[in-house]
Amino acid sequence: MGPPRRTNEGVLRPSSPFFRLLVDETGLTGALLDFVTDPRASRNDRPVIQDLYDLAPAMVPVLEAMVIDGVEERVDVANYVHASLFGVRSLEPED
Repeated sequence: MGPPRRTNEGVLRPSSPFFRLLVDETGLTGALLDFVTDPRASRNDRPVIQDLYDLAPAMVPVLEAMVIDGVEERVDVANYVHASLFGVRSLEPED
């Protein structure tokens, strides 16, 4: 079976027909931007981070590194979210 594929409605579809994961890419980007720009340790208690530990635990250390690196630009977080969800490809809309 191949890797998940992206459809026009922004839904990841795994290779098997049994699962479908819908992600609000814009909303997730905003929530993660809030996380990486929050200097308080309590940022780790955000529900989005708790969800990531369950759904995509490998994302959390990268986000923590973004905090340490001082990432503040939405585009940087958006690029990471997009690459995490859909792979490293152009952010241009597909025809």
